[in-house]
Amino acid sequence: MNKIMVVYHSGYGHTRRVAEHVARGAEAELVEIDADGNVPGDAFERLAAADAIIFGAPTYMGSPSWQFKKFADATSKAWFTRAWQDKVFGGFTNSASLNGDKQVSLIAMQTLASQHGGIWVSLGLPPSNAKAATRNDANNLGGSVGLLVQSPSDASVDEIPQGDLATAHSYGQRVAAVASRLRGI
Repeated sequence: MNKIMVVYHSGYGHTRRVAEHVARGAEAELVEIDADGNVPGDAFERLAAADAIIFGAPTYMGSPSWQFKKFADATSKAWFTRAWQDKVFGGFTNSASLNGDKQVSLIAMQTLASQHGGIWVSLGLPPSNAKAATRNDANNLGGSVGLLVQSPSDASVDEIPQGDLATAHSYGQRVAAVASRLRGI
């Protein structure tokens, strides 16, 4: 069995809810980046022992939250020692707008994974882009690099579209499956 970690920051709880769905799909452990941009004391050891790491952060002002960026900068020791070399990586982001420049956040996460020598897992789902498509369909935002989620700024965490949450669960399963294949499980 793979050891998979979902390391994420959530400003208002929406990204946490998405992280929980990704983690359920991947059968992963959660590591929360707190409001000050810090992770629990043993987090870097747990991440080094993982087979796969899935990043998650809200998109604020066209990029991941500063708390996620602080975490990313703190991974430099793991980068220097190549502790995450050849790990499987994935990523997701959430913003209030349908677009909200979420792609920039995913590219930042993908770049971070690549700097660590990791193997990035795309979403692997076609977009739901027919006229009959609704927000309850899987991949209704049409992502490919990773998981895109939208939750309106005035919506509670319980109002995240079911299609986004189903896509989150599916993405977690995909990352876990790729990690298993690469490990020969």
